[in-house]
Amino acid sequence: MTDQFNKQPLRTLFLTYQALSLRPRNSWDLKRAVLVNVIRHLFEVQSHAGPLRISPDHREITPGEGANGIWISPVPEKLIVGKLDQWAEFAGVSSIRIPGYWMHKSGIDLQVASAPQPGEKVILAFHGGAYIRLSAHPSDPTAEIARGLVKTVDSVQRVLSVEYRLSSSKPYPVANPFPAALLDALASYVYLVDVIGFSPSDIIVEGDSAGGNLAHALTRYLIEYKGTPGLPAPPGTLILLSPWIDLGQSHNHIPNGSASTCAVSDYLKSPAHSSFVYPVVSFVGPHGLEAAEINPYISPASLNPALVVDFKNFPRTFIVAGGAEVLLDSIRTLRDRMFKDLGEGNGVSDGEGRVRYFEAVDGFHDFLIFPWHQPEVRNTLHAIAEWVSLND
Repeated sequence: MTDQFNKQPLRTLFLTYQALSLRPRNSWDLKRAVLVNVIRHLFEVQSHAGPLRISPDHREITPGEGANGIWISPVPEKLIVGKLDQWAEFAGVSSIRIPGYWMHKSGIDLQVASAPQPGEKVILAFHGGAYIRLSAHPSDPTAEIARGLVKTVDSVQRVLSVEYRLSSSKPYPVANPFPAALLDALASYVYLVDVIGFSPSDIIVEGDSAGGNLAHALTRYLIEYKGTPGLPAPPGTLILLSPWIDLGQSHNHIPNGSASTCAVSDYLKSPAHSSFVYPVVSFVGPHGLEAAEINPYISPASLNPALVVDFKNFPRTFIVAGGAEVLLDSIRTLRDRMFKDLGEGNGVSDGEGRVRYFEAVDGFHDFLIFPWHQPEVRNTLHAIAEWVSLND
């Protein structure tokens, strides 16, 4: 019979079952399943038609509600040394003036860009967007992370979000390949220390997705070239949220790996999908795709045997991943490598490990951007706040 479910209550039960069967995870409600599919569709449209909205960028300070914009001066040339200097010269990029946006805790009376208060910690934030899209501006979707952190972490009164340069390649104008964004990140760190007056030990470097990649690269540079005259010491804390930490192919074809099994539960396509090609090609630029496999500043979680990387001397670090995201395997590789070199722990007493890992079982990529992704957003922010407070 073709109409066996045409009458109530069987019709309602049948339609409900069909709707629920569309959920990629049994633990998800229908709302989350629908929203993930909508977001995935919007990303697919963007990959073919370009950005759906014009975002602010590094060329100007964009006004708007809560947009406490400031200019960050270029990095002094004497602080660009070693590999960074070589990469910048090869790619034809240099440090330039860029905008940053301050976000303050609600109810706190602070002047924009004022000197630090006693005991104050500050977050230096790098937004996600695959190095090709989105913005540090408070109107950007990624600003939800800064809002959540400044509200939840007691010792943090403000966040500085950095409008670093985005990369592009053909058919668009070729612009800002690696290490342009790293130079901008370094400029913002120097600004916090030398202009505002924060101690490096009170700086929390944080990044989500591609911003997590950038946060890692900045921290690595400050560690590897510590002692360079005038270069500030490394930060006291590093927070990596769904970091895009392997831009190469090494995790894409693991049998039953997250790149395939989580493709149905994430709004991102599998990293093996062609939609990942343009961001990687744009970012590595003249350094070539090999850099995405073996450069420790670009892909410190790569499984390529030619990669040489370690995490010795990194600060206490908090890593967040979603158990439903396609990048999960690479983030777990990063976790394992940092555990090996630094140990698992809170990093507040002598001899204690310095890395904490938090995996939200049902979280998809960069879930902290979405306030409705509960209880994962709330639980993750509280876990970060509690961990930060241990070292106040």
